[in-house]
Amino acid sequence: MYEVPAIEVGRICVKLRGREAGRKCVVVDIIDDNYILVTGPKSLTGVKRRRVNIRHVEPLDKKVNISKGASDEDVINALTASNLLEFMKEEVKISKESLLRVRTLVSSS
Repeated sequence: MYEVPAIEVGRICVKLRGREAGRKCVVVDIIDDNYILVTGPKSLTGVKRRRVNIRHVEPLDKKVNISKGASDEDVINALTASNLLEFMKEEVKISKESLLRVRTLVSSS
């Protein structure tokens, strides 16, 4: 099994659940042990700024340099500086293993 990058401000993730499943987002703030604040931004990936359960996102190995609570404009500027705009626009096909992992984590708690 591979090592999962930590959930931290600026980490790029893929949403696994909900209507935005398969779309990439950026962690803007860590609310508590269970929830984070993410944004796409909506104009770029279609993911609104919202609170998300940590179990419903899959962190990727990419990260952008933003401050905690950064605006959508700041996130777009950081993604542009890191040459990740096209990467963010690509949707991800969610594997059954990822969904099973989410389902197992949710049912065990």
